[in-house]
Amino acid sequence: MATASVLQFMQKTAEDEALRQQLEELLGVGDGNISSEADLDPAETEALKGERAPVVAEFAARNGYSFSATELITVVDAFQKHQTGAMSDAEFAQIIGLSTADMKTLESGDKNPLKRLSRYLSKTYLGY
Repeated sequence: MATASVLQFMQKTAEDEALRQQLEELLGVGDGNISSEADLDPAETEALKGERAPVVAEFAARNGYSFSATELITVVDAFQKHQTGAMSDAEFAQIIGLSTADMKTLESGDKNPLKRLSRYLSKTYLGY
């Protein structure tokens, strides 16, 4: 799934300093760390959703992450909307690739895999 590839690439920017520096140069804004909602600043968001998206997708492909500029924009837009509260947790989960069956179990308690995933994402991709 390409969304997973986008998320893997985004997470890698927190772990790989060289990748982060190269991305910072490509974007021309921010610090290159786009691994979470907290780390994805407004200038980086706008660059990733704008004219830099195809360049970033090509850069990611050269580093082993295959996704389109449209897929990158979709994920970055979801991060932005979720961070501002314009997108629910369920909508966000759907965009990042959770199945409908997992979504239906959202209300079923703490042992719910979706809630566990949400907690995991909040610590990794969302930066809380």
